[in-house]
Amino acid sequence: MRMTAAMTRPSPFGHPFLLGFDEIEQALDRVAKGANDGYPPYNIERLPRTEREPERLRITLAVAGFTRDQLDVMLEDSQLVVRGRQVEERERHFLHRGIAARQFQRTFLLADGMEVLGADLANGLLSIDLVRPEPDRIVRKIDIGARG
Repeated sequence: MRMTAAMTRPSPFGHPFLLGFDEIEQALDRVAKGANDGYPPYNIERLPRTEREPERLRITLAVAGFTRDQLDVMLEDSQLVVRGRQVEERERHFLHRGIAARQFQRTFLLADGMEVLGADLANGLLSIDLVRPEPDRIVRKIDIGARG
């Protein structure tokens, strides 16, 4: 009988000098698992700072056929989750059905400090604006004590 060893991917976070990075490794695993589904297609763009608005990111999803009532944008812990739910309309009689009612969930993992400014639906495109507030620069002198 031939035994085969399970193939395991070595973790880049398994190095002894990298301590406390378990959450990052789990986040990367979640992103890798969710990246396989290509629906709905989306863009992510960086919008420059203006006089009125800070630099921000805009996620735009192509959600043609969905209404506002059929879309949910949720912030769950550090994840931005966009869900779309269409219900089958039983009273309609199609001679040809090429556009299926479908559901989707698209998840984006957000870095600490990212804030969702808002969402807008226009012409079949759902746009979600995000911003990372500029952190206050903290400089602190650490006193060195003397022993003995």
